[in-house]
Amino acid sequence: MDTNLAIICGLTFVIHLIGTLAYAARIAGVRTGHIATALTLFNLLILVSRTSNSFQAPFLAKRIETNLSAAHTPLLADFQWILGSAAAATACGALLVPTAQRALSRAVVLLQTHRSLFRLLLHGVHPQRLLLMRRYVAIPAPTNLRSLTTRGGLSWGFLGLNTFAVALWTVGVFASLYAGALEPSLRVTCSNLSSIINGAATIVMFLLLDPQLSLLTDDVVHHRTSQNTFRSAVASLVGARLVGVVLAQFLLFPSALLIASVARHI
Repeated sequence: MDTNLAIICGLTFVIHLIGTLAYAARIAGVRTGHIATALTLFNLLILVSRTSNSFQAPFLAKRIETNLSAAHTPLLADFQWILGSAAAATACGALLVPTAQRALSRAVVLLQTHRSLFRLLLHGVHPQRLLLMRRYVAIPAPTNLRSLTTRGGLSWGFLGLNTFAVALWTVGVFASLYAGALEPSLRVTCSNLSSIINGAATIVMFLLLDPQLSLLTDDVVHHRTSQNTFRSAVASLVGARLVGVVLAQFLLFPSALLIASVARHI
C-alpha cells in the first residue's frame, strides 16, 4: 500500500467510524433526555466526517486519473482496500459505541452549562481533562451482545433492509468511480451516475428506516419503551451496518458494471 492509498483509506476510516458512532449520540440523547442537544454534538461529528469526505474525493479521483494515464489499472484491489478500511472502521466503531455514549452523555450535560460549542471544545481539549477521558472507556457488555438475539423488537426484515441500504450507500460512489475506470471514455458520465446506486439507498434510509428509529427514540423518551430495549435495537442496527459494509465488497464490481452499462446507453 502506497502513501496515497493509505491517506484515502485513513479518510474512509474516519468517515465510517463517525457514521457508526452516530448511534452513540442517540443513546446519549435518550440517556440524558436532551435529544436535540445530543443531535447538535452529532452534527459536530458529521462536520468532521464531511470534511474528511471532501479531501477523500480528490485524492481518489487523482489516483484513478494517474492509473489511467499510466495505462495500468489495478484499481479493483485499491477499492477493496478502501472498502476493507470502511469495514474495519465500522467494527472499531461498534466496539467504541459504549465509550462514545458515555463521553457524549457528559458532553451533553456540559453543553447545557457552557451554552456554546466553542466553549465546550475549549473545555474538552484541556490536557488534564483529556487525561480524564480514560474514565469513559468501556467495552461492550456481554449482555449487550446477547441482546442481539432480541433485536430490540426490530424485525429481521427491517434489519435486512437496513443492511442492504448500508451496502448500497457504501459502494455507490466507489462503484461510479470504478465504472469510469472500466469505461475511460465515459468516466465523467460514470462519476455522475452514483445516484443509480445511492438513490435507492437514500430512499430506503430516509423514508423507511430513519423514521422507525426516530419513533423508537421518542417511545423511550415518553417511557413507552425501555432503555434496554432501545439499546438492543441500536446494537442490532450496528451489527446490520457492519454486515452491510462487508457486503459492499461483493457489490462493487456488479454495481460498477451496471453504471458503466447505463453510461453507454443513455
